[in-house]
Amino acid sequence: MRSRAWWGTTAVVLGGLLATGCGGGDGDPAGGAPAGDSVAGGYPVTVTDCSGAGTSFSEAPGKIVTSNASSLELLLRLGAGDKVIGTGFPPGKGTLPAELDAQAQRVEVMSRYVIPKEKLLGSGADVFLDTFGAMDMGGTADVPTDEEFKAAGIKRVYLKSTACAAGDDSPVTDLTAVQEDITSLGAVTGTSDRAKELVDGMKRKVAAVQRAVGSTPEGERPTYFFFDYDAGTKQPVVVCNRQIANAVITLAGARNAFADCDADFQQVGWEDVIAENPDWIQLGVRNRGSDAANDKAFDEARKWLETNPATKGLRAVEDGNFLRIGSEQTTIAGVTNADTVQEIARKLYPGKVD
Repeated sequence: MRSRAWWGTTAVVLGGLLATGCGGGDGDPAGGAPAGDSVAGGYPVTVTDCSGAGTSFSEAPGKIVTSNASSLELLLRLGAGDKVIGTGFPPGKGTLPAELDAQAQRVEVMSRYVIPKEKLLGSGADVFLDTFGAMDMGGTADVPTDEEFKAAGIKRVYLKSTACAAGDDSPVTDLTAVQEDITSLGAVTGTSDRAKELVDGMKRKVAAVQRAVGSTPEGERPTYFFFDYDAGTKQPVVVCNRQIANAVITLAGARNAFADCDADFQQVGWEDVIAENPDWIQLGVRNRGSDAANDKAFDEARKWLETNPATKGLRAVEDGNFLRIGSEQTTIAGVTNADTVQEIARKLYPGKVD
C-alpha cells in the first residue's frame, strides 16, 4: 500500500530539493492593471499571491532580493539582473548557463539558505521575490510578518507556479502557470517585451511536441519515473500531480508513474516504484557545476538502480531506458521546462519530434 506520508517542506528545502509554501502578500488589491494586461506605459501593475491578495506597483522596483537561485535566474533571463542586490540559496558556480553564470556570481549571497529576518528587512530592497515561500520554511518562527515587510518598504512577490503548487485543487498538466509568472514578473520589472519573447519561445517548443505526439492515446503512452537520486535512495521522493514536473512529463507524451498522488512531492517506498514498473526512468540529479561532475552523478544514479536488489529488475532498468536530464530543469518552474519537454519527447518518440 502506497505511503501517503508528507515529505516535510523544511527538510526538502534544507536537503536541496524543491519546496513549496504559500503566504499572504503585501496587499493593495485596489488599483492597477493585472500583470500581463497593463495599461499604456506599463504601470500601474498589480500582482496577486496564492490567496488572491494583490500587490501594486506604480513603477519598476530598483532593488530586489531573491529567495533562491531559480527566482534569480528568471530575473537574469528577463534582463533585470542589475536590480538584484542579494539572494538566498545561491546558484553554485557553473550551474547556470554561461551567459547568466557570471552575472549570478556577482550577486551578494545574503544566506546559503533562508535569508535571516533582520538581514532581509534591513537590506534596503523594494521587493522580495519568493519562489517557494522559502521564508516560511526555515524551521523557525523568526519570519517577517506582512506588517514588518510593509514597515521596511519591501513588497513580497510570489511566483505562484511553485509557491502555490501544493495547494492547487487540480493536477498541473501544462506550463500556463509558469508562463503567467514570467509575464507578471516582466510587467513588474518593466521587461514585458523580453517576457513575451521567453513565453513565446516556450509555447513554440511545446506546440511542436504536441503536434508530433500530443494525440498519442493514454494507454499507449510510456510510464515515466523521475528518480530523484539526490533526495536519497533509502526511501524515494517522487513528483506528484501538483508538481511542474508532472506537466513536463505529460506534455512530452508520457505518463507520470505517480500522477495519482495529489501533492507536489511525496515520499513513497520502493515497493511502490516496483508496483508501477515504469517504462522509462529519468536520472534526475542536480547540477554539479560541470559536465564531468554531472556525468559522474548520472553514472552513479544509473549504477545504483542497476545493482540495487529492489530496482535492478524494473522494466526500464533491464531495457536500459534511462534519461540523463537534470533535476532543476524538470522540477523547478522556469523557461527551461519547455526544453525538457522537447528532450524527453525526443528520447521517448525517436524521429517524431524535431
